[in-house]
Amino acid sequence: MHNFDSLSKDLRNTGLLPSDTLLVHSSMKSIGETAGGADTVLDVFMKYFGQDGLLVFPELTHRLNSENPRFDVKKTESQVGLLPELFRQRPGVVRSLHPTHSLAAFGKDAESFTAGHEKFDSPCHRNSPWGRLYDRQAKILFLGTGVCCNTFLHGVEEWIPVPEMLTETHQALEVVDYDGNIISVPSRRHQGGHSRYYGKLEQQYRSAGAMKDVRFGDALCTLADCRMVAEITVAVLKEDPYFFSPQGN
Repeated sequence: MHNFDSLSKDLRNTGLLPSDTLLVHSSMKSIGETAGGADTVLDVFMKYFGQDGLLVFPELTHRLNSENPRFDVKKTESQVGLLPELFRQRPGVVRSLHPTHSLAAFGKDAESFTAGHEKFDSPCHRNSPWGRLYDRQAKILFLGTGVCCNTFLHGVEEWIPVPEMLTETHQALEVVDYDGNIISVPSRRHQGGHSRYYGKLEQQYRSAGAMKDVRFGDALCTLADCRMVAEITVAVLKEDPYFFSPQGN
């Protein structure tokens, strides 16, 4: 059975530094039996990055739409697993104000990192927290998940921009902030199902040293360098904007 000490050792062995910014895509069940369960896993990560680094989880809420338009930063549940859902509720964690693609952060600069997400009409705008991952030279840990869940690449596609990746029309969505204020956030949505094809570049990322395999508990994980992944992806998409689509190469 895994415990706080054994998982802390696994985290150190990944090569991540306590001063790093880390985005975690996660599958709790992949870690295996752990004393204290998901709370122990979060304790490990938050202790490691909480003082000098920044720990980030995606808190995606894809089900919000024009018929179900309201996102409450305190109440709306994450739709991407147990760890993000528990993480967003922990003391000191700050969640960005976006109706479909919020991020939650803990550690150094968490408030400034998450600030202003509601100002943009697309999920992963370059000046949003998703773009700040690139600015901070963040790492991305795919903890028992495949690289096709790499939401950061949606951001890269937005920044190019990839044709027809965003809807032309806006959905009338709303955000309830930490003070209970209701903010209108008209939002364009991602379309095309491009994440199904993100694995097409995995070997190129690995050959360039942008991805490597690590282990955390029982989970075989992939650790990616955010900036390197972005630069490789930009070069490919400038050559073929439809690479992450059925008609791409």
